[in-house]
Amino acid sequence: MVKKEASSIAEKPTFSIDTNIQIPVFPEIDKEKINIRYPLIAPYAYAHIFWDNENKELVYFVEEPVLNQEQKRILEILEDGIKELINISFISVKSQEAVIEYLEKNLRVLLDELRIELSRESYLKIMYYIYRDFVGFNDIEPLLNDYFIEDIECNGVNYPIYVVHRRYRNMRTNIIYTDIEELTSFVEKLAQKAGQYISYANPLLDAALPDGSRLNASFTSDVSSRGPAFTIRKFTKVPWTPTKLIQMRTATPQIFAYLWLLIEYGMNIMVIGGTGSGKTTLLNALTFFIPPQARIVSIEDTRELALEHENWLPSVAREGVGLANLVGQKYGEVSLFDLLKESFRQNPDYVIVGEVRGKEAYVLFQGMSAGHASFGTMHANSVDTMIRRLQTPPISLSASLVEAMDVVLVMAHGKIKGEEARRIREVDEIVKVEENGNFKVNIPFVWDPTKDVYRFNSESYAFNKIIIRTGISLQDLRREFEIRTQLLINLYNNGIFDPKSLRAAVNEYYKDPIAIIRKLKLIKS
Repeated sequence: MVKKEASSIAEKPTFSIDTNIQIPVFPEIDKEKINIRYPLIAPYAYAHIFWDNENKELVYFVEEPVLNQEQKRILEILEDGIKELINISFISVKSQEAVIEYLEKNLRVLLDELRIELSRESYLKIMYYIYRDFVGFNDIEPLLNDYFIEDIECNGVNYPIYVVHRRYRNMRTNIIYTDIEELTSFVEKLAQKAGQYISYANPLLDAALPDGSRLNASFTSDVSSRGPAFTIRKFTKVPWTPTKLIQMRTATPQIFAYLWLLIEYGMNIMVIGGTGSGKTTLLNALTFFIPPQARIVSIEDTRELALEHENWLPSVAREGVGLANLVGQKYGEVSLFDLLKESFRQNPDYVIVGEVRGKEAYVLFQGMSAGHASFGTMHANSVDTMIRRLQTPPISLSASLVEAMDVVLVMAHGKIKGEEARRIREVDEIVKVEENGNFKVNIPFVWDPTKDVYRFNSESYAFNKIIIRTGISLQDLRREFEIRTQLLINLYNNGIFDPKSLRAAVNEYYKDPIAIIRKLKLIKS
């Protein structure tokens, strides 16, 4: 045993962590020169991103307190004892301080009963691992605390976990599950945290973790040959604003000013693209332009949207239990279709569907035709693919319903000068759709990947729709477009990237545009 340093360990809480960490800024240097370290769970867990010369790749290592053999042995004893002592339901308490205090009390009881003496340093190290494994998500808890990680991917036993980083994209980590029983137990824990059940009889799981992150897991080697596996798509607690996306060059101030006008005048917008192209991120950014008093109803499979809006009703689908009935529904199931039907009885000004892929599309496009401004995302790489999906089973919409959609934003995920990038590839205005699948579009904005710039066509079919619906003149509409472009440039230049500040600026413009125009001198007098 190691010597106890002071009686203070037994008298009051000594362990604390900090997960509210300032978001780091990454230097613009060659990958081979990258060597960055930043905190995840301060002062215990850190991310270390560096170039691996041997494998010629950028890697992501999690650095945690190092335990010697004696400390590891004590940790095992204490974890077994804590399982017997603690009330697991208490771990669901929201207050981090209360949970830590509760764990420390039980740990001190065990230390006294087992007559284990620890130095302060050893105590804090062991307490970190107890917190991580009982309250958090074991080895991947630090990864879940990294603002920049989008996906966490485990491909099975004896294979390293990979992460998708916002800045550096796919990277191998130093976290590897080498014991199939340990990985199986952890996948079961993930399912329990999500309020679901996974087993040999039900080996596939699609669920949401408490923070809203999306979980997909498989349980047996029969399904996944490398053993249990899981993928976590992290929920973004702090949504990216339009100005942040301008900084990331996903779009330009002109594009967002154009979309702002469309949103204000109740146009229907669909965001399409492949997996990981940034559809939901862009969709969330568009909601910043919704008028402050407007009623928003959102419908999702898994909660991903994070709106800075007071008059917002978020709805999430729920899986049922037991065997499916004759129409394929389980007891207690609430589908996107059910939620969408109900949403139109909730007096929405704007309806947002996280992902359109089934029969709910019929209700959504009926709502569009009835005048409810609607936004959504779809998995499709082009307008042609999207329209074919909408017009063929299982969706089978008529051409007249598809025409209710006003604008399609096509997202692209590629590389610019060797760097991963997401861009709005083009903005397509739907002009006409025929029953045979033929269609006509107008393209006001298109991305030129060779120069990484946008070409702008000032002739807008959507603007003509606004003129017909409202009676506003084309001159006034274009003037408003220029003012809002200048406003977004001003906000960007002044570093207004956080959600609350940007939302406040947009709301202020809605309430008193003339005052903002004069204050910021957005137009020449």
